[in-house]
Amino acid sequence: MSETTRLTSGSSAKGKIIITCAITGAIHTPTMSPYLPITPDEIAAEALAAAEAGAAILHLHARDPETGKPDQTPAAFAKFLPRIKQNTNAAINITTGGSPYMKVEERVKPAATFKPEVASLNMGSINFGLYHLVDKYKEFKFDWEKPHLEATRDLVFRNSFKDIEYILSTCYDNGTRFEFECYDIAHLYNLAHFADRGLVKPPFFVQSVFGLLGAIGTHPEDVAHMKRTADRLFGANYRWSVLGAGSSQLRIAAQAAALGGNIRVGLEDSLWAGKGKLAKSNADQVLLARKIIEGLGMEVATPDDAREILQLKGGDMVAF
Repeated sequence: MSETTRLTSGSSAKGKIIITCAITGAIHTPTMSPYLPITPDEIAAEALAAAEAGAAILHLHARDPETGKPDQTPAAFAKFLPRIKQNTNAAINITTGGSPYMKVEERVKPAATFKPEVASLNMGSINFGLYHLVDKYKEFKFDWEKPHLEATRDLVFRNSFKDIEYILSTCYDNGTRFEFECYDIAHLYNLAHFADRGLVKPPFFVQSVFGLLGAIGTHPEDVAHMKRTADRLFGANYRWSVLGAGSSQLRIAAQAAALGGNIRVGLEDSLWAGKGKLAKSNADQVLLARKIIEGLGMEVATPDDAREILQLKGGDMVAF
């Protein structure tokens, strides 16, 4: 699809809301939920069920199937990517965030190898605190989990200008578009900086992230401020989406959808499907997001709608 293509008033995709589902991530650990997918079979099954429930984009991480630790090797992704592609039309989004403990060269390898339609790209460095979760669990299933969480007292998730340039230069010629993950207002300005330099091209898919310790909060004014700033910086040249961490997930989704924004859900971002109720699957959260959208009298975007809205290259142009 041409870079110059724009949505027209007659487009069937115009006004539809994209649901992205982030299947497993690298934040939550196996002790936190028995429903967190870890193995390639579990990740593939969860992704396909989420797509069936209405997710147009599937945001994917990989894990060690024995321990549940984040695994950013292309070999780990190769165990589920082809299966997912062969069984759904959903657009696939491969993380370049990986885990905050990884160097950028490691984080970018799966996206560089498989050339997906979409890849995530974190737009700035932040303190990345997960240590406050330790006291919620009396014991952990695997030895790595508690030290992994405790170490975030002194963790900066590095996403320097050089790191961002490296990911862009590695992946942009592949036709991959980016889910620009903005954890704070400054990250929007960072994106504007790269746009001014001509290193990224619209429409920008801006994923505003709320509720991680070290980044912007979850107050409705935080959400509104993020949108106001993006509107001012990018005007009609961006598509806005939100994700709320933990219990804020659906409240923030509802606020964004009411403003015409897109929604990201999934067990990467929240383990819950209501107060005190663990989500039994990613599809559970997709269905809840769908209820919000349809309850507001709006339509859920299909994968092909999402491709039109975001000007993606198409599933036949990936390398898996």
